[in-house]
Amino acid sequence: MEPAPPVVRVSAGGIARLRELLREGGGLMSELLSADGHDPAANGATSPAALAAAGPRAAGRREEYELLVEAIYEGYLLHYGAPRLIDAPEADLGLLAGDRLYAIGLARLVDLGDTLAVAELADTITLSALAHGAGQPELAEATWEAGASAVGWGPSSQHRRAKEMVLGGDPLALDAMRTCVRSVPAPR
Repeated sequence: MEPAPPVVRVSAGGIARLRELLREGGGLMSELLSADGHDPAANGATSPAALAAAGPRAAGRREEYELLVEAIYEGYLLHYGAPRLIDAPEADLGLLAGDRLYAIGLARLVDLGDTLAVAELADTITLSALAHGAGQPELAEATWEAGASAVGWGPSSQHRRAKEMVLGGDPLALDAMRTCVRSVPAPR
């Protein structure tokens, strides 16, 4: 089995742009921004957004891809993990904020006209929810990494097969997803 690719670190720019977008949008989303202003990149946090933005499909629009995938991933974290930017005092409010972030990111992707990436991220959201429902958070994270890779580089037959394995509850789905992730050279 091939070794896992290097972890892609959160770009402070992507997180900062998402924070600013939410702040500028006003309303409830800006009120839910965490007050501590912590930089997830400083804590070694990871995000699939940098991976998606590193691919050739994002060429010329890397900042936009990073921003929209950050929004969608933050929505996912509000549903299943520890969000980095949003501090929702109640679980139901967190779920609604997560749904709003999904919508923000997917709408920006539609505006780019990238229906392939919309489909990949919709699949990623669905498959990661299935993985969490099956008590497999590692599979959910691998699904996000593979989905981000498909957004940046395009889907492969290997990735399509891995998605089918997740849907079918195949015990080898985790390894299959991990092998779909593109390796990105570490920044110099």
